[in-house]
Amino acid sequence: MTGSSDAELIAAVLDGDIDAFGGLVRRHQDTCARFAVRMLGSRVDADDVLQSAFMRAFRGLRSCKDPDHFGGWLYQIVVNECRTYASRQRRREQRFPSAAVAVESAVAPGSEEEVDLDVGGHIERALSTLPADQREAFLLKHVEEMTYEEMAEITGVSVSALKMRVKRACDALRGLLDGVYHG
Repeated sequence: MTGSSDAELIAAVLDGDIDAFGGLVRRHQDTCARFAVRMLGSRVDADDVLQSAFMRAFRGLRSCKDPDHFGGWLYQIVVNECRTYASRQRRREQRFPSAAVAVESAVAPGSEEEVDLDVGGHIERALSTLPADQREAFLLKHVEEMTYEEMAEITGVSVSALKMRVKRACDALRGLLDGVYHG
């Protein structure tokens, strides 16, 4: 069934061939994983989100109105799962400060040297400081290379609002990374 379209795989799943869902997962998991890792900043967290998203997609497969656009429908589920996970994580961190924060606050300011000069690491850290809505918009636009219309369909946010989020994210990243490239 590797040459089958998404719509054919969905029809097979709905007809009882549960293994056909594996084909859908294999086809879309890399794109979804790339987004989730960048959105959440952790492969482990992304794996949790993807497992939940694929389970939701499987259980709700009958509600996929356009099987030919399963990828967009699934992506919307992944985006929502990332939002939910990040929100829960923030609430959890507010209640239970992480050990890293406690250790960091115990170390005298300025005693740490910058060891990692890897630009990719700086970019990932800069991305992680953006508000979730800006990070999401930036990743969808510049990493996943979606159009604003596709982004609007997935996120439920207007094109003009998405353009503003992407602009603000770019401005913030430019400011955060200025020291890396010119400092």
